[in-house]
Amino acid sequence: MDPANVRAQFERFGRFRVLVIGRANAGKTTLLQRVCNTTDLPEVFDGKGNKRGYHNIENELVFRSNPGFIFHDSCGFETGSVEELEDMKMFVTGRSATTKLEDRIHAIWYCIPANDISRLITTAEEKFFSECDTRRVPVIVLLTKVDALNGVAIGELREEGMNMREALHAAGGIEQQLLKKSEKRLKESLETYKFPPRSYLSLGKMHEESFDCGNLLTTTSNALDEKALQILLISTQQTNILFNIKWAVK
Repeated sequence: MDPANVRAQFERFGRFRVLVIGRANAGKTTLLQRVCNTTDLPEVFDGKGNKRGYHNIENELVFRSNPGFIFHDSCGFETGSVEELEDMKMFVTGRSATTKLEDRIHAIWYCIPANDISRLITTAEEKFFSECDTRRVPVIVLLTKVDALNGVAIGELREEGMNMREALHAAGGIEQQLLKKSEKRLKESLETYKFPPRSYLSLGKMHEESFDCGNLLTTTSNALDEKALQILLISTQQTNILFNIKWAVK
């Protein structure tokens, strides 16, 4: 990767900016910590660089371990508030089309917890994918906490009459079936909306510090329309050597 080229992209676009959406139990903070290789919480700033709290979608979340990313939090949109939905729509429309490249959002990560099987798609998802114009920015739906499906599988097997030892032994296969069923149902449903996601990815073991975010970065990079943005994303990855090598070879 040519350092001069990377520097040029930073000067043109600023830092890689991601809007993160998801319910309170979707694992958003844990995901961002893994991407930035830290256990610390982010610092929160307004657009002028002043420290703030979380309660505004315009505020910027930055981790000291990897300041190459700027994250924005959806801040309560998932509760179904009409006002929060309108704020979301205005933010996405404005930030995906702004001529100020350093303020533009480059990707949206929409987190949905896999263990919430009965309500994979709620009113929040229906409104977002029906009303929020995301044609200028790629949305990647992340099915998070897929390893929690193991507990769901054990519960189902126990209800069928297995003892705990038997259920633990058989749960792996049922877990995979549940995951495939959830992935299929999620994709088939979201593809019917006006503004469907660009990509989908299932993530598990996010609670482990050894979690590899390479698949997430690759999926995000592949969803980007501009090569320059791919280079910008790659340049933020100071620790993910395999990801950097893969794209250097490309």
